[in-house]
Amino acid sequence: MRQFGLIGFPLSHSFSQKYFTGKFEKEGIKDCSYTNFPIASIKDFPALLKSHPLLEGINVTIPYKEQVLSFLSEQTSVVKEIKACNCIKIRNGKLYGHNTDVTGLEQSLLKHLLPSHTHALILGSGGAGKAVEYVLKNRQIKYSYVSRKPSYQSLSYEQLDEKIIRENTLIINTTPLGMYPNITQAPPIPYQFITRDHYLFDAIYNPEKTLFLQKGEAQGASIQNGQDMLVIQAEESWRIWNED
Repeated sequence: MRQFGLIGFPLSHSFSQKYFTGKFEKEGIKDCSYTNFPIASIKDFPALLKSHPLLEGINVTIPYKEQVLSFLSEQTSVVKEIKACNCIKIRNGKLYGHNTDVTGLEQSLLKHLLPSHTHALILGSGGAGKAVEYVLKNRQIKYSYVSRKPSYQSLSYEQLDEKIIRENTLIINTTPLGMYPNITQAPPIPYQFITRDHYLFDAIYNPEKTLFLQKGEAQGASIQNGQDMLVIQAEESWRIWNED
């Protein structure tokens, strides 16, 4: 039995296990299993690997995408640049680090991306924003981070005014605000200044339409949630685990 899994903490709302279990059933893949491994500390990772010697691939989620780097034998150029890994391929006891978040985000983002979307706001300054930053740089889209407190690297939500919102027609939410079960929450941006020229992208997939997306849609903006992004990154993980 080929074994795959996910590390993170907590994992109560994990997308990956449900997706891969469904994929194996749907495609008649009978020799594979996918398991959630909620480890309370990255220090527990070596013991997990030792107790599951048949593991061939691991997905990595919050809060370990950066902490797992020190355990990797090799890293792709993307992982080295953004210093975050969400996919590990295991071969002969060696751990090879990849980042499929970048692939998933870029392909999903392209659905509604227009040449006019030249300036972006990244809501949230945590690890999730690193893949977004990488994609925007590749697309030569100028960006600014937005977080609760202003810094030399980011704006604060209080600083967002009509001029900033009008100039930044691409707005990407990487925060958990609005994620189930807290569906009445939304990033505190001035939604009244959003127009039909805007594109709002939310990394959240549950609920399907967050309050952030609802507010953008009400102003005529294009919207996209994180479901497609997660499917693409999961399939990219599967491709990596099965390539020679």
